Amino acid sequence: MMFTNPDTEAIRQLLKQIHTVAVVGLSPNESRPSFRVAHGLQSMGYRIIPVRPMVAEVLGEQAYPDLASLPELPDIVDVFRAAEHVPAIVDDCIRLGIKRLWLQDGVIHEAAARRAQESGITVVMDRCMWRDCTALCERET
Repeated sequence: MMFTNPDTEAIRQLLKQIHTVAVVGLSPNESRPSFRVAHGLQSMGYRIIPVRPMVAEVLGEQAYPDLASLPELPDIVDVFRAAEHVPAIVDDCIRLGIKRLWLQDGVIHEAAARRAQESGITVVMDRCMWRDCTALCERET
């Protein structure tokens, strides 16, 4: 069975329901896509939680080395890591009880995405959260 993303309306509803976004692989480098996307989401009213080892803070928010170190569960995990890291991130989401996972443009791991879905996690893969939010949502800042 092949992985399929939720339909457009389901993605719109997901983006309206979430408030906190743990961004795995968020770079403090302003020229990196992860920084630009997280900054865009933050400007739209989302709380960004940076997840990146050896970084103290990004976008004015304390950074954490991994999902297990977060002081609270995020509404969604947004992944900016190479595909080979996705299975371990899915393992963490399942173990921690995180219910939504977003794999950014170019982050594709069919087997891990299906495993996450089978575990009850809503998964969006190979799409940009900020671009989708800009296109699909009206958010209050």
